[in-house]
Amino acid sequence: MAKKSSVENNGRRKRMVENRKTTRLSLKKAIMNKETKFEDRIAMVHRLAEMPRNSSCVRVRNRCVLTGRPRGFYRKFGMSRIALRELASAGFLPGVIKASW
Repeated sequence: MAKKSSVENNGRRKRMVENRKTTRLSLKKAIMNKETKFEDRIAMVHRLAEMPRNSSCVRVRNRCVLTGRPRGFYRKFGMSRIALRELASAGFLPGVIKASW
């Protein structure tokens, strides 16, 4: 089980990303637009840099919904390999079978 503070910090980051997503996207589009004046683009770069770092989507860590484990994460199921194996062995994941060859 992951520390509760780590899971809470990650949740706070997710909320911050959602709140500031449109602002960040509009600033990035304006910065990449070659038709805007250079001074305006520099000002927008500074505005983007002044935003909180945790509002960037790359700061969010994928974590297991059951245990909060950050490693061995399967995106399709939203959980770690350990929790996935336990649930699949118990038969709680329909369509998931143990591989044998």
